[in-house]
Amino acid sequence: MTNKLLSLLGMAKKAGRIACGYEKTLESIHKQKAYIVFTASDLSEKTERGLIYACEEMGTKVKRLNVSMFELSNAVGQKTGIVSVNDKGFAKRLTELDSN
Repeated sequence: MTNKLLSLLGMAKKAGRIACGYEKTLESIHKQKAYIVFTASDLSEKTERGLIYACEEMGTKVKRLNVSMFELSNAVGQKTGIVSVNDKGFAKRLTELDSN
């Protein structure tokens, strides 16, 4: 399932439906564009705490993936440990894949 999830994140990136990185993700959350936020398993605790706080404040789901920042970065083609999905359809399918 992880490979399918990472592939779908890559497709969402090509479609322009995700934001990568802490600042861009926070911007998406505060503009209420983010449907779900995914973090890498090796993201720092401090960064994750700030992100979780912002997500809780705005009512956005946040999920920790069982992949490293390296794997997540390879999937989206950009160095990152945080990805916000800004499309309802992609978010729904990614959530389904993550729960399997």
